[in-house]
Amino acid sequence: MGRKDVAHKDVAHKGTAIVTGAGTGIGKASALALATDGWNVVFTGRRAELLEKAVSEAGGGALAHACDVTKPDEVDALFEAAVDKFGRVDLLFNNAGTGLLGTLIDDIAPEDWDRVVAVNLTGAFLCARAAFRQMRKQSPQGGRIINNGSISAHVPRPGSVAYTSTKHAITGMTRSLALDGRPFDIACGQIDIGNALTEMAAPMTRGVPQADGSVAIEATMDVSNVASSVVHMASLPLDANVLFMTVMATNMPYVGRG
Repeated sequence: MGRKDVAHKDVAHKGTAIVTGAGTGIGKASALALATDGWNVVFTGRRAELLEKAVSEAGGGALAHACDVTKPDEVDALFEAAVDKFGRVDLLFNNAGTGLLGTLIDDIAPEDWDRVVAVNLTGAFLCARAAFRQMRKQSPQGGRIINNGSISAHVPRPGSVAYTSTKHAITGMTRSLALDGRPFDIACGQIDIGNALTEMAAPMTRGVPQADGSVAIEATMDVSNVASSVVHMASLPLDANVLFMTVMATNMPYVGRG
């Protein structure tokens, strides 16, 4: 169980999860895995048609709700919809993200920097803020927040200053929420993912720039390995927490990347 015994009578489920960026890639795979594991899941992202398609694969106990995580009013409406439908929120997977890979800092327009920060950092803040507020006031109290940190929360790729800066900031957010959540049974952890084969990671199979200036194909792993890792983190009781987990393609250049 990913929480204390808070299931409504006559309803056998593990809790209610909100997954951002759930229309594609890691978010979709993780949301579907949580649904299979017995969670009620709110799939959220900007594109309603992709969310509806994903929910159709999840079966019962799933809800599609379009939301731009950079907009506070839309994030608040997302959490209200989840509570209206399922009664509470037990898990947030803060997964939505974007980047500007392969761009040197002097080629980054301020508006592009602002866009990456708005999605990756401000969006994660707004969703964590809404989750923390709901988890603190609901009865029984508590829940879990999982942030998608990325390998870039540890080490950068060439030309990734915007993305890497936001992911380092996510690590600070994770540690702060893990501390501030203690009195309220709110656990917070971070999953750092390397080369899960999604549409975003497809260039790895064709060759990407390396620290030595070369271009090389990198090893990848199936995205299902990320989804099962998220389910594991979510399944723990609230008196246990995976603070940081790194799940990566075994042979990708991370240790010794630079």
